[in-house]
Amino acid sequence: MSVAVVNYGVGNIDSLSRALTVCGAKPLLTDREKDFKVVDACVLPGVGAFGDAIKLLRARHLDTILEDQIIAYDIPILGVCLGMQLLASRSFELGEHEGLGWIPGTVKPLKPTAKERIPHVGWNSVEHDGSDPLFDGIPSGEDFYFVHGYHFDVDSPSNILGKTSYCGKFTSAVRHKNIFGTQFHPEKSQGIGLRLLRNFIHYCEKF
Repeated sequence: MSVAVVNYGVGNIDSLSRALTVCGAKPLLTDREKDFKVVDACVLPGVGAFGDAIKLLRARHLDTILEDQIIAYDIPILGVCLGMQLLASRSFELGEHEGLGWIPGTVKPLKPTAKERIPHVGWNSVEHDGSDPLFDGIPSGEDFYFVHGYHFDVDSPSNILGKTSYCGKFTSAVRHKNIFGTQFHPEKSQGIGLRLLRNFIHYCEKF
C-alpha cells in the first residue's frame, strides 16, 4: 500500500517513513500533485511552529492539492503532532493563524499547573474507549511519546478519539470521517506506536 508523506520542509519525515516501511507500507515522500492522485493514504507530519508550517504548506500549494486530491476523494490521512494541529480551523500560537479547517477547532497553549512543565515532553498515557480502529488492540492508558506546547481544542466531542491527562486534560487523538490525527508521535512511541500505524494502514487497506 502506498502512503504519501507530505514533504513541505517541516517534520520528521525520515523517521515516519522508516516506521511506515516497518509496518508494511510503501512511503512516498512528496510534494508533487501527481503523486497525491495515485496513493492509497497520506500522512501529514509536522514539528515546530504552526504559523511557519502553514505558510510553507501554502507556499507549495499543498493546502489546495491535499484538499483536491485527498480530502475531496475521502482518502485516509493521518496528521502527526503539528500535522494534527494543522487540521484545525485556527491557531493562537505566536499570533493568530488560519488552519486547514478540516476538523473544526482551535489550537491553544497548554496551561500548566505549578508542577507541570511546558513544552510537554516525554511519555504519557492516552485514554480512549476502544471503539475506533486506530486503537484496535491498544489498551486505554498506554503510553505514547509527546513533544508539544499547544493543544487542539476540538469543537465537537464526536471528533475526539483520545485524551491525555496533563495541564488538565487535552485531546491527543482526533478523527473526522477519514481524517485522523495524533498529538503524540507514533513513530517515536516504540512498539505501541508501530501498532497504531499498522492499524491506520489496515484501515486504509479495507477502505
